[in-house]
Amino acid sequence: MTRVAIIDNGGANIASLRFALDRLGASSELTRDPDALLRAPRVILPGVGAAADAMARLQALGLVDVIRALRQPVLGICLGMQLLFEASEEGDTTCLGIIPARIARFADRAGLPVPHMGWNRVHATGAASWAGLEESPYMYFVHSYAAPVGPWTTATSDYGGEFSAMVRQRNFFGAQFHPERSSRAGSRLLAEFLELA
Repeated sequence: MTRVAIIDNGGANIASLRFALDRLGASSELTRDPDALLRAPRVILPGVGAAADAMARLQALGLVDVIRALRQPVLGICLGMQLLFEASEEGDTTCLGIIPARIARFADRAGLPVPHMGWNRVHATGAASWAGLEESPYMYFVHSYAAPVGPWTTATSDYGGEFSAMVRQRNFFGAQFHPERSSRAGSRLLAEFLELA
């Protein structure tokens, strides 16, 4: 049984994430313990809320340098993915600095309310290796800020302009959408994360 440490950063939606992992036969532990994170075969950094608050919590828990030092597969989800970047326009926040780019707010556009909430297609880039993405599945998004497309991008989506829907930098992976709320396609993605070497 695959063990997954979920970083307890005070975010919401943890119950649905743990339930999704349970359905895949993984055991998950919600933890703030640096040693537990360093020992875990897989780590997930979830996130709902504001970048500044989330980074302040990670700083207060002494986890910023711990996360940066992780060598096993790490998956950032939603805000957790955004925290992998250098900085966020949201609150002019310095983030974890793993991906050298800045998160920006969606521009206000007629007919495209912010936050972006709902189902959007995700398109694999040439660097993608995730199962099922060749079908450009719909995934469930809830976000006001987004990552630019760059060499770290493994999948894109579009909401008044293209943005990174999935990223990878070394052992750090990110999904801007919520795989735990994205039906079969999201479940396939989580299953593949659990199988990463």
